[in-house]
Amino acid sequence: MTLTFQKKKILAISESATPKTFIPTNVSTPPEIITEHRRLIEEIERHNRAYYLDARPTISDFEYDQLHHQLKVLEEKHPGLVTADSPTQRVGAAPLESFAPYLHEPPMQSLDNVYAESELLEWFERTSKFLQGQDHEFEIEPKIDGVAVSVRYENGLFTAGGTRGDGRRGDDITENLRTIRQLPMHLSPSFAEKKNNSSPDLFSSAVSGKLEIRGEVYMNFANFEKLNHQREEAGEDLFANPRNASAGTLKLLDSRLVSRRPLSIVFYSIGSQSAGNFNSQEEMICALRGMKLPVPEWHCVAKTPAEVWAAIQELDAKRKSFGYPTDGAVIKINRFSQREILGSTAKAPRWAIAYKFAPEIAETRILSITFQVGRTGVVTPVAELEPVPLSGTTVSRATLHNFSEVAKKDVRVGDWVTVQKAGEIIPEVLSVNLTRRASDSFPLQAPGECPACGSHLVADNIFLRCANNTCPEKLKRGIIHFGQRGAMDIEGLGESIVNQLVASHLVRSLDQLYDLKVEQIADLERMGKKSAQNLIDGIAASKTRDLWRLLFGMGILHVGSSVARSLEENFDSLDALAASDLATLSKIEGVGEIVAASIRSFFDSPEAQESIARLRAHGLNFQARKTEPSGPLLLKGKKFVITGTLSQPRDYFVEKIRRMGGDISDSVSSKTSYLLVGADAGSKLKKAQTLGITILTEGDFNELTEKLA
Repeated sequence: MTLTFQKKKILAISESATPKTFIPTNVSTPPEIITEHRRLIEEIERHNRAYYLDARPTISDFEYDQLHHQLKVLEEKHPGLVTADSPTQRVGAAPLESFAPYLHEPPMQSLDNVYAESELLEWFERTSKFLQGQDHEFEIEPKIDGVAVSVRYENGLFTAGGTRGDGRRGDDITENLRTIRQLPMHLSPSFAEKKNNSSPDLFSSAVSGKLEIRGEVYMNFANFEKLNHQREEAGEDLFANPRNASAGTLKLLDSRLVSRRPLSIVFYSIGSQSAGNFNSQEEMICALRGMKLPVPEWHCVAKTPAEVWAAIQELDAKRKSFGYPTDGAVIKINRFSQREILGSTAKAPRWAIAYKFAPEIAETRILSITFQVGRTGVVTPVAELEPVPLSGTTVSRATLHNFSEVAKKDVRVGDWVTVQKAGEIIPEVLSVNLTRRASDSFPLQAPGECPACGSHLVADNIFLRCANNTCPEKLKRGIIHFGQRGAMDIEGLGESIVNQLVASHLVRSLDQLYDLKVEQIADLERMGKKSAQNLIDGIAASKTRDLWRLLFGMGILHVGSSVARSLEENFDSLDALAASDLATLSKIEGVGEIVAASIRSFFDSPEAQESIARLRAHGLNFQARKTEPSGPLLLKGKKFVITGTLSQPRDYFVEKIRRMGGDISDSVSSKTSYLLVGADAGSKLKKAQTLGITILTEGDFNELTEKLA
């Protein structure tokens, strides 16, 4: 059986409606224990802000749960450490200031998680003990991996909705929720599915007063893939998984943009109601369905732990056909009267638990290994797989990263391999099943020539690189990079159009973009005259971009956006930069000898000189526009490195840091003050952790700059 584990972290901190009774202690707590306690709290809070406020998780569910478990155990051993601000006592983080607040009635709590059958059995024993032998039954539902929300109906009309936030106060996203077609604006009391001898009056009362319903906003796999395809075509960053796509969409301030991203919603609990009562979870689900509200498509009632476990196994098999992300099963005490007996802890109800499925992996066979050329000429090996279902999609390719990794894992054509997606965009090969290896297999031989142009490949550390500046694949990737939002920001210059421009020989170098005419591209696939004109207008507008954008867009090896900005700060023009020597370049912040040599090599090449001359003839901006700090230099002397995917374009954070007097670097070193991390942070995060650099999530960064201001 293969299982899925999406990035849906438990809501780990909550404020209880009833204050916790603190246990006094007369035993002196050792200083090292106090230090460890504070460290755990600060680390958990950082991850909470990254996940709930920024929608950009930086660690896995399991790693997060382990941190929370460590804190819980520590506080159990040293109860005098427990304070009101501990993550074990409250839920979430403050809402975004860009939205009005939404107050929950009553507060939204989280669910505790278990990962093994033995842990689930312990929960069964605890609930049975609390209920003192009363007969009880369980209701089981799929745990959908989305964004928790609450919506409010008054007299049957949808009036408001909000995110979870800190459990008591979230973000008012009413207008964004209105764009979800599944969400009825008016409750229709059609009670064809009433059960358990419920009377129509019970259902009618639910639409004659105030009703607050809790649920999950999510994006199904088909819409997620469609959205990522559109973003790829537009040259925009891809979302890592459906949950991040949903969270990012709900954060948009323009509901017109939200309406273009098809979200879904499902409801599974009642927050509050001014009229009417439900006796059980099963009855409530039927009532919600009767009012035309979307509810879980699969749920069942079980009477014993054995039946519950069988239901979980059934759900695990069925969920692969659901078409949307699920990461577990939610088990609830069915009767509401017994829930009142069980009550809640500070952060979660005792009457419910979430069983989390293990990460989904699959075994399939490598049919071939192909080689992909990037914009800098790096050749990446890619495993072409026998198609296999994985995390809601059919996987037929997986990255092998580099030839060093291939050798380390000894991956060969024909091998049976384990692949994992785990919510990420590109699957990867985890391991090789050596017991199924063919006797006549042989190790992969790295290519000596570029698969796109046939040029000789050169070794560059652990990479192989094509040095041919006219390589068509490098040209395609280079043009996409040149036009992306972080560089020259040319709207409409996506991968599909670039492929056609290069294949039709309309563009053979970057400068030829500025020679294009509407009539040349109007007949390309998915274009037309209006789209062609928009692209030409976007190309023309790019002529006035800042110099650093041009430097970054030209694809100089090792020159990222931060180095490009530093170059603009140190030179008055592109000509001055092109005339600089190695010694001068090496002294610039973030450059150094290797980057300086790369810059010099670029400007010394005849191809670059010819391209620059043509760009000059087209009137592109070659003059520096140096960023001047505004206001108090609150970040003066602080050096930032930014990595991962954030909710705003990277430029937004760079400009904010520079306006406050801070510096930006592309690489982490002992001189780095802060590492600002988004989703999918990689080696920079690991290096910063090794060096003890202060790591900021987007929420931490906003809090820091607001505090200083």
